Amino acid sequence: MQKRIIEIHPEQALAKPRWLKVRAPLSQEYNQLKKMMRSKKLNTVCEEAACPNIGECWKQGSATFMILGRVCTRTCAFCNVETGKPDTVDQEETVQIADAVQQLKLKHAVITSVDRDDLDDGGAKHFADTIQAIRQQSPEVTIEILTPDFQRKPEACLDVIMEAKPDIFNHNLETVPRLYRHIRPGARYFTSLRLLQRAKEIDPNTVTKSGIMLGLGEERDEVLQVLDDMREADVDILTVGQYLCPSPKHHPVVKYWTPEEFEDLKYLAESRGFGMVACGPLVRSSFHAEDVFKNMRRK
Repeated sequence: MQKRIIEIHPEQALAKPRWLKVRAPLSQEYNQLKKMMRSKKLNTVCEEAACPNIGECWKQGSATFMILGRVCTRTCAFCNVETGKPDTVDQEETVQIADAVQQLKLKHAVITSVDRDDLDDGGAKHFADTIQAIRQQSPEVTIEILTPDFQRKPEACLDVIMEAKPDIFNHNLETVPRLYRHIRPGARYFTSLRLLQRAKEIDPNTVTKSGIMLGLGEERDEVLQVLDDMREADVDILTVGQYLCPSPKHHPVVKYWTPEEFEDLKYLAESRGFGMVACGPLVRSSFHAEDVFKNMRRK
């Protein structure tokens, strides 16, 4: 197993501004949820991606389940998830997640995964099986999925997932096209964009969602072009947050965008017609996902 291979010099590291300081996850609810995840042998992207909001979300009983193991076949420069030879797919995982959703009394469940380029369908059927398992036990729960790009996989992979009727189909563009070769070397910008567009074409009633990180070296005009591309693909919900470097071997933070810059970008995004925009330094794709979805549905 390996982490990212980009080496940076200490003098490149920027001091983290005060608005990015968060409390350590020490609550009783956090410890209880962590204990339950371990007892059911479940993975969360909250832990694997070193999310800064884990303390707040877990205290509220909210977590994003990560299926298909905890080892990814991609080596994205921003991601803290382990890369290497993937785990064997646990066929019992779908039921365990459905049990956890019921036990936590969730109203909104978020399911994501590592990239599984080694699987013929990229894990599409496992996503669909997980959705169906949750529906059987908790039919009132809304389900959000955050998928890989299924690049070089049959187009039918997306059909399999959409047939399971997720309430939200989420796939993150992550950054601007110019930076893909360094930030997402295994992905293609227009492949990801087309995936979002096609999900909406298959089922117009499904809410589509995507997000990007700022601070990787992008220019403001490039960010605005990505927003225009998303709207052209009929993306409903946008999330924008600050990139935080997980380790010295990951891509460095080039810039910390200020809260004022995030507010300006939120205004510009809303003016483009997104149904809901979550934009701020600590915003992550699944942060307050239930509230974002509720607010979107009211519009």
